[in-house]
Amino acid sequence: MVLKGKTALVTGAARGIGRAAALRLAEVGADVGVSDLQPEVEETAALIKQRGRRAAAAAFDVADPEQVRSGVQQLSAALGDFDVLVSNAAIVNNIAPLTKMSHERWQREIAVNLTGAFNMIQAVIGPMIKRRWGRVIVMSSGAAHGGLHYQAAYAASKAGLIGLVQTVTLEHARHGITCNAILPGLIETEMMQMMPEEIREATKANTPARRLGTMEEVAHLVAFLASDQAGFINGAEIDIDGGMRLNTGSLGSRKEAREGHTR
Repeated sequence: MVLKGKTALVTGAARGIGRAAALRLAEVGADVGVSDLQPEVEETAALIKQRGRRAAAAAFDVADPEQVRSGVQQLSAALGDFDVLVSNAAIVNNIAPLTKMSHERWQREIAVNLTGAFNMIQAVIGPMIKRRWGRVIVMSSGAAHGGLHYQAAYAASKAGLIGLVQTVTLEHARHGITCNAILPGLIETEMMQMMPEEIREATKANTPARRLGTMEEVAHLVAFLASDQAGFINGAEIDIDGGMRLNTGSLGSRKEAREGHTR
């Protein structure tokens, strides 16, 4: 078990990629702390325990540094200091043209998606530095490079994570810590399943693999980056998108975006 004796913390773990990543880390030997604002995070912790690993759950807002400090202390009291951080918590429901996006919604999305990752890294990296071993994995998005129609805040926040990842690497690679960004394309999450069928089909057609990715495929990548085998991968941006980035279109054509997200 490649992560036996290690302890991981996964944010946004109530469902989707976060839950899949937490379960995969448990399957390869890690004890796992999970956090989310949704009550289903307790379910994720129970599933980890069913896999024979220790688990603890906490509810806190990653955008609030005081809540982060308190939540991380709660989880580390139960499991010990963390060797692996998967910063996955994000919001994606702020959809509006640039000219109509409110400052409040812009600020909230940046606070959760970008500042939240900063808060989490700052809260857990101290013990990693002392032990001279750590893995920080940040969930960005293909939108970091290609933008996203009617989601300026989301795309900007995910692009900002790349700079954060690179800076953490520059400052802490010497301490045996790796920090990498995963850039998923369209993944078959619960939220994706709720999208209109025509948008889903257009997305598949725009992806060379002609399908959506699975949450388990992303989770396997998370587990690899958390392992010793990935120790010399640092400051990287790793796309997992079925080749979608190779097409010139953003996530769906402009026409499809207008029809699907008219506001």
